[in-house]
Amino acid sequence: MLGTVLDRRYRVERRIARGGMATVYEATDSRLNRVVALKILHAAYADDPDFATRFVREAHAAARLSHPNVVSVFDQGDDDGTLFLAMEYLAGITLRDRMREEAPMPPIRALELLEPVLSALAAAHDAGIVHRDVKPENVLLTTDGRIKVADFGLARAVTSASSTTATSGVLIGTISYLAPELVVDGTADARSDVYSTGVMLYEMLTGQKPHQGESPIQVAYKHVHEDVPPPSRLVPGIPPYLDGLVARVTARQRESRTADAKVFLQQARRVRQALQQGVYDDPELTQDLVPAWHDPQLDDEKHEDTVTVPVQAEPTGDVAEPTQEVAEPTAEELQTSEAARQQARKRRLGWLTLLVVLLLTVAAALGGWYYGIGRFMDAPDLTGMTIAQAKRQMESSGLRLDPNREFSETVPRGVIISTDPGPGDRVLRSGTIDAVVSKGKERYDMPDVTEMTEDDARDELEGRNLALGEVTEAFHERIEEGLVISASEEVDARLRRDTEIDLVVSKGREPIDVPDVVGKSMAKAPSILRGEGLLPEVVERTFHDSVPKGHVISQDPTDGTLFRNDRVELVVSKGPDLVEVPGVFGQHVDVATAELEAEGFDVATAEASTVFGLNLVTSQDPEGGSMAPRGSTVTIYIS
Repeated sequence: MLGTVLDRRYRVERRIARGGMATVYEATDSRLNRVVALKILHAAYADDPDFATRFVREAHAAARLSHPNVVSVFDQGDDDGTLFLAMEYLAGITLRDRMREEAPMPPIRALELLEPVLSALAAAHDAGIVHRDVKPENVLLTTDGRIKVADFGLARAVTSASSTTATSGVLIGTISYLAPELVVDGTADARSDVYSTGVMLYEMLTGQKPHQGESPIQVAYKHVHEDVPPPSRLVPGIPPYLDGLVARVTARQRESRTADAKVFLQQARRVRQALQQGVYDDPELTQDLVPAWHDPQLDDEKHEDTVTVPVQAEPTGDVAEPTQEVAEPTAEELQTSEAARQQARKRRLGWLTLLVVLLLTVAAALGGWYYGIGRFMDAPDLTGMTIAQAKRQMESSGLRLDPNREFSETVPRGVIISTDPGPGDRVLRSGTIDAVVSKGKERYDMPDVTEMTEDDARDELEGRNLALGEVTEAFHERIEEGLVISASEEVDARLRRDTEIDLVVSKGREPIDVPDVVGKSMAKAPSILRGEGLLPEVVERTFHDSVPKGHVISQDPTDGTLFRNDRVELVVSKGPDLVEVPGVFGQHVDVATAELEAEGFDVATAEASTVFGLNLVTSQDPEGGSMAPRGSTVTIYIS
């Protein structure tokens, strides 16, 4: 698989991890020139229509999520039967690696790591998506400190109430973190993710999984039939309210469990706040967090009747002798009298029992009112207010405001976007309302990346939360090869997060083929060279018998390539070298020949029309005194 290019776009570089259904590779997206994580379904499953359908559905479900704590899904494809997902690549470690180093963790540290996970799951649950496989291996800790939840690949839409049972399908998830309902009937909802995350919290606090066994079946059995023990049993000193939180989110009956990750996040923040304030025991907080246990067996138990044994009192004084003889009571009369006393005692006991029950009922009602309603109030509507306005409104109520800032495209800077609890929801009197305050529109300044390498430009852009877009190449006379010439956005432009910036990268100076101008006139040769971006330079002018005056005799270089504004040296003809032809009329042929040759002419002889045998020159061509090129031929006629 290494070196393979999928969908003519993703070049597989190296394997990162292998799972039960797929293998994850590091790959390069050649179209956008960025590194991605490529999740490729194993061939054995790709041929199974059910698995393939679920794999495609994974991409659609995960792509619905856009959250800073969720690993983004970029693309999904099928390359000749090879199914894959292209996801955000993150350099770093998993929570499992961090737990090996630090567990058991201090409670505040564990909650700091857990809250981004819950934030990601809350976004998923709001979108109707269940992760179904929450575990430390799917929580990524990046080198720059971000925490992201990966592999929503096992997610399914909650809206369809999907169910995959042990008899009709495949049991999906990691057994150590599997919710009881997934083991029993395969159904999952947001509370299933809450359970898995709660088990993960227990493991961070104690360094151990709550349920262990020699086989997966034994572990699954314990999830269904055994409660997760309190973390303080292994780590003394953990506050009761943290035990209560773990018990609440890992309740075996999902009706007793925290409703979803958003509520879990709110509970975790309350616990962390108590820990930061140094509170060890907060009975009210503990009471809020512990689940309302319901054991059906208690409904079937029968209490034994209470048996009252009457005791006859001793007489307290003298008894006067009767003045009239009284008959001794019969056995029947004694039984009747004793029965009457028993009945009277029972009536008194019944009234007393009724009074106690009434008092307990009133006390329970008052306690239930206080713990259920009385100590709560309706959260005010703070949305649309500034922090100062919100604090003024909350002064009389005794509530505290805990602002957290997030970007918003619609809400102005400094204005409250939302609160938790929301308007009208219950909040403890003197409790805390978490407010999301707008930081305004999320914008980042475009950096100057010119004359940077492509890698340095990518790092600079990502450091400003921008993304590298399409990279093209062009020649440039000044900027060296491999450095950025220009970007698609102007420097200091205010841009949205993840805006893609296209770059033009230099290929260096553009090579120019040297044209041949030898023999060209100087009226044309310089124009030809300048038209190609070269600079003509005449380095010599010389006589030439065959090259006309003002034409190029030679050039340097004669061919090959040069760069813009490089010089081409030219040698230009001055034409032939003309000298005066000596007049040799009447001279002996030998004398005439010697004189002409001395001036650089070639001599040719011919007979005159009348020959006397004197060997004297009677005429010549060209005539003496005329100008002729040195080295040309002078013909003399001999008589």
